[in-house]
Amino acid sequence: MPLSRRQLLQLTAAGAAGGGLSLLGLQQAPSAAAPSRRPDLRIGLISDLNSSYGSTTYIPQVSQGLQQLLALQPAVVVCAGDMVAGQKPGLSAAQLDAMWEGFARTVLQPVRQAGRPFLPAVGNHDGSPGFEADRAAVRRFWTPRRQALGLRFVDVGDFPFHYSAVQNDVFFLVWDASSGRIPASQLSWASQQLANPEARQARLRLVVGHLPLVGVSQGRDRAGEVLDQAAAVQSLLEQGRVQAYISGHQHAWFPARRGQLDLIHLGAMGSGPRRLLQGAIPPQQTYTTLDINWQDDSLVETTYAVANGQPVAWSRLPASLAGRAGGLNRNAQARSIRR
Repeated sequence: MPLSRRQLLQLTAAGAAGGGLSLLGLQQAPSAAAPSRRPDLRIGLISDLNSSYGSTTYIPQVSQGLQQLLALQPAVVVCAGDMVAGQKPGLSAAQLDAMWEGFARTVLQPVRQAGRPFLPAVGNHDGSPGFEADRAAVRRFWTPRRQALGLRFVDVGDFPFHYSAVQNDVFFLVWDASSGRIPASQLSWASQQLANPEARQARLRLVVGHLPLVGVSQGRDRAGEVLDQAAAVQSLLEQGRVQAYISGHQHAWFPARRGQLDLIHLGAMGSGPRRLLQGAIPPQQTYTTLDINWQDDSLVETTYAVANGQPVAWSRLPASLAGRAGGLNRNAQARSIRR
């Protein structure tokens, strides 16, 4: 649905600098054909959009990839963090606000103008613990925009650092994985959220955070680049009957399966894509879709290369990755939804 005037005013609030909407042309579909069967629900996934420290603009692939994704008509767009280029000491409040206004023009406003809800998670370059000015800027930007995101919140928690929402029969839980340790109080909150009626009655449960459970890319398979309580987090999610943990930060796409949990490691749509730990796929900007069909409780994951709009061939992915945490197996592209 088009945005109301009130919603547009909310999106452009909080000190927009010279603004107007920088809308993307959505007339052209990506060159890759969408899946032949239109799903009951399509979820769009993006992550790691930022450029170099302090940047207020984005490389062209961000707008290009966003245009391609919106042409596929996802019901909601999920971002797993690193929307701006903070985490640099000395950036002023004005510089931080300018970065977020750049994000609003380039990413948030086009998504909402297309009528798609936007569900953000905070990344280390957005608001890492210890960078209090960054975290204050996160609050200044997102708090007045919360009601204009098109989300149906279950618990606003400490939005946008952690919160939950239900969209199209999917329960989303977002937590603050902007560093290697999720606070114990937040893990307790997550456990309670996954046990509540809204989560249990939802037909699918997804958790979103920036840092992953396991490293999958070269240079990022080390302490501080993954969650340091991975086994406990995985157990919590499995007990909550979560289908998938969706993360960013690794800048390389790898769909994995560990225990009863799907691990969706999103590639970067912005600067600095990386190689997987093994395999021949070159670094590339990507975005991902989850196509869900309720009749047979199935889910299909597809990732597209921004350079040509084509799906990345599943068969090109390594069957497994060998890293610091041991072996990690590639998931099936089509899989059953966990009940």
